[in-house]
Amino acid sequence: MKSVFFFKKKNIKINNVFPKIKFKKNFTVNNIKPLHLAENKDLTFFDSIKYKNDAKKTKAGACITSENLKNFIPENVDLIIVKNVLFELANVTKKIFPDSDIDYPDLKLSKPIARKFNSVRFGNNVLVGNNVKIGKKTIIGSNTIIESNVSIGSSCVVGSNVVIKNSIIGDRVVIQDGCKIGQKGFGFIPLKKKNFKFPHIGKVIIYDDVEIASNCTLDRGSIDDTSIGRNTYIDNQVHIAHNVKIGSNCMIAGQVGFAGSAVVGNNVSIGGQAGISGHLKIGNNVKIGGGSGVVKDIEDNQIVMGYPALPLKDFLKKNKK
Repeated sequence: MKSVFFFKKKNIKINNVFPKIKFKKNFTVNNIKPLHLAENKDLTFFDSIKYKNDAKKTKAGACITSENLKNFIPENVDLIIVKNVLFELANVTKKIFPDSDIDYPDLKLSKPIARKFNSVRFGNNVLVGNNVKIGKKTIIGSNTIIESNVSIGSSCVVGSNVVIKNSIIGDRVVIQDGCKIGQKGFGFIPLKKKNFKFPHIGKVIIYDDVEIASNCTLDRGSIDDTSIGRNTYIDNQVHIAHNVKIGSNCMIAGQVGFAGSAVVGNNVSIGGQAGISGHLKIGNNVKIGGGSGVVKDIEDNQIVMGYPALPLKDFLKKNKK
């Protein structure tokens, strides 16, 4: 799914972005993408040994990385060796996508035009941006804002006081009152005098038949996308941070929090107020007890509980009186 939400500066050559580096090939930067999605005219980054398998197979034109990780990158990929990979990534993303570090209000909003959306039902005071697509038989509640370039499928129900930006939404999706979807995530590089905001150029993808209950927050991706798989149900007040990927047929209870770049498999159940740390992988058919703190990867078909989350048998043994 091609992003249409952030527009980059035109005709930016890689050697103009990094003038002190001699590149094998001086290409025009098409985009900035994660290792596994980058093509030969994209810029990527590699900052953790955890992603070495993606690094070995990347097709990127150039990669920002560190001295101790450079040997995992294929020889045909130009290297940009830096001390702080994420800071350099944030800095170059800001240069190429200059408006991606702050969520400026959409100033091109207007009330829905009945002729354009003649098969959509609207509540009062709904605002819609430019180039928005809304499918047939969708219902939009009062005081909801749908910003420019958002796509919403058919037979969806979007509640009142919802804000949707930078998002692509499938068919038969239910989004209840008060949800905020597609805003910039919590990301910055700590500096001594002023923190450097990390630009977010990703989007939110919500697949068919998802239901999101009231007052949930789904941040868009930073470099990658945030996504929710088909037929997943999310309870009230859940926070999903940037780049999180949740699989299909998942059930997530109220007040669960996902830190950035966590990946959740299919058929996963998570009890209320559980916390999922960033950059973790949770397998398929996993059950996580309420109030648990997940701080390491979980393999398929596991039941875990507690803080830190342990296999259920170990948790019961540890807490046996």
